[in-house]
Amino acid sequence: MSSANPAAAPDAVLVVDFGAQYAQLIARRVREARVYSEIVPSTMPVAEMLAKNPKAIILSGGPSSVYEEGAPQLDREIFEAGVPVFGMCYGFQLMATALGGTVDNTGAREYGRTPLHVSKTSSTLFEGTPAEQPVWMSHGDACSAAPEGFTVTASTDVVPVAAFENDEKKLYGVQYHPEVMHSTHGQQILEHFLYRGAGLRPDWTTGNVIEEQIEAIRAQVGEKRAICGLSGGVDSAVAAALVQKAIGSQLTCVYVDHGLMRKGETEQVEKDFVAATGVQLKVVDAQERFLKALAGVSDPEEKRKIIGREFIRVFEQAQAEIVAEAPHDHPVEFLVQGTLYPDVVESGGGTGTANIKSHHNVGGLPEDLEFKLIEPLRKLFKDEVRMVGAELGLPEEIVQRQPFPGPGLGIRIVGEVTKERLDLLREADAIAREELTAAGLDRDIWQCPVVLLADVRSVGVQGDGRTYGHPIVLRPVSSEDAMTADWTRMPYDVLARISTRITNEVRDVNRVVLDVTSKPPGTIEWE
Repeated sequence: MSSANPAAAPDAVLVVDFGAQYAQLIARRVREARVYSEIVPSTMPVAEMLAKNPKAIILSGGPSSVYEEGAPQLDREIFEAGVPVFGMCYGFQLMATALGGTVDNTGAREYGRTPLHVSKTSSTLFEGTPAEQPVWMSHGDACSAAPEGFTVTASTDVVPVAAFENDEKKLYGVQYHPEVMHSTHGQQILEHFLYRGAGLRPDWTTGNVIEEQIEAIRAQVGEKRAICGLSGGVDSAVAAALVQKAIGSQLTCVYVDHGLMRKGETEQVEKDFVAATGVQLKVVDAQERFLKALAGVSDPEEKRKIIGREFIRVFEQAQAEIVAEAPHDHPVEFLVQGTLYPDVVESGGGTGTANIKSHHNVGGLPEDLEFKLIEPLRKLFKDEVRMVGAELGLPEEIVQRQPFPGPGLGIRIVGEVTKERLDLLREADAIAREELTAAGLDRDIWQCPVVLLADVRSVGVQGDGRTYGHPIVLRPVSSEDAMTADWTRMPYDVLARISTRITNEVRDVNRVVLDVTSKPPGTIEWE
């Protein structure tokens, strides 16, 4: 398959990634300021960066020391190109050393929340912010002398040069991480760079995205046809809605009902989504096929492979029928996917760094599917996708749906997947979701996987009798992008209602437990 994306990139701020854990967060923060941003690897030649015609460049932090052998470097040319540059942490130190400043490895380290002393409160970056403000530090080296022509604007008790500015050359830098929430005025500092330092306007909106993509999709598809595999999740639903708005009846969606969805979700796709978009939908009932393929299998990785393999086979059969039915002069040539920007980055396509994981949208379909890809959400983060979906008129139940794994409930059953176990888990999951909604916690929780420990039995007492039932695990987590996550501190009364209802209403469950592990070390899903 080939990926085509003919839309010209909007005026962009490039975030140069030096291996920072926060590179995606920086890009998100720029977009929150309504300015478009993209991540590029530090290994990209400066000439190639400048060929993108960026309106500004941000240098991320990173785990290296500027003096470490093999540490990422950057050509001085980037600071002489006339493009506004903002260095953060490692990027700040690279700028300092490249332009003649001094960075020392003194052993005076700063990690975590640190008081920043602002000496120039009227500067481009710090105007309107307090002279004393908390920031988030993570460094061993320290800048002791700014490059010639730069004004030192802040320090800490340990670092004499914690920020500097050169308005004439539009070069700025801070030793800390303004992108994290622990830097109280960090977003304000970032916006000062974007608006005051770089002269950018906050005019990038989801409306722009929709208009640009509709125009690009129409130009790409022409009078040909496209198909889209609906998973029941937010990403594929919004991608399909956007493409349908662009080409109407030239799009056919395929929904493979593998029997692994949560309660009511298949019906929601079949009725609510079609009603909201008017899309042509082909539903394939493959529940028996998936259950037969999964019979006797408990290994989580094997379950994932089986579900992925069977999905592809069913989808291929469905697409073959759609292709056969298509008019000869309007062939099916395009496949719509709900690939998001983090998918691209994590799969090595956005930063040039190591491949973190093989993503189901980026690398999950077979190479011999002869389609060109339409990926209208490829430049967006999840929260931006939700905003696009809302603007397209999708129901809130779809737009605000919590992230759900492609293999569905198949990997939320620890043990063999059977119809009885799926029905049991569906009921427990529905109760948890009902109570979270009733408590108004849907927006506070990134997602709440409900897990059935099918291979575990625990002793209980129900109805004055001894029981030997399954435990159910609640896994409420809070996150911005799923790269890291923490367990959500839910009100005890909500947890109590969920536990009471599940043990009273769901057959063969006599215990509910709470998973209080962060990511890392744990993952969000159990399998």
